[in-house]
Amino acid sequence: MEQIHGHEVLHMMEGNVYSEASLRQAIIARFGAKQLFYTCSASELTVDGLIEFLKEHGKFKPVGDCFTVDETSVCSNE
Repeated sequence: MEQIHGHEVLHMMEGNVYSEASLRQAIIARFGAKQLFYTCSASELTVDGLIEFLKEHGKFKPVGDCFTVDETSVCSNE
């Protein structure tokens, strides 16, 4: 199975607000539970690993008790 770039998840998040649980559900619904992801600096990330990576790298912007994508933090590497 080919890995999907994390940008696909960030673009999916645009205009939407998530909790970690709802983001996990949305990723699985769109890409599948066994899908692996890569980023500019990591690869073979599971859904949970990708969420943690994005959180640690400041890709989320708080919205109340939830969050959305911080569009200013998305690098331009595709």
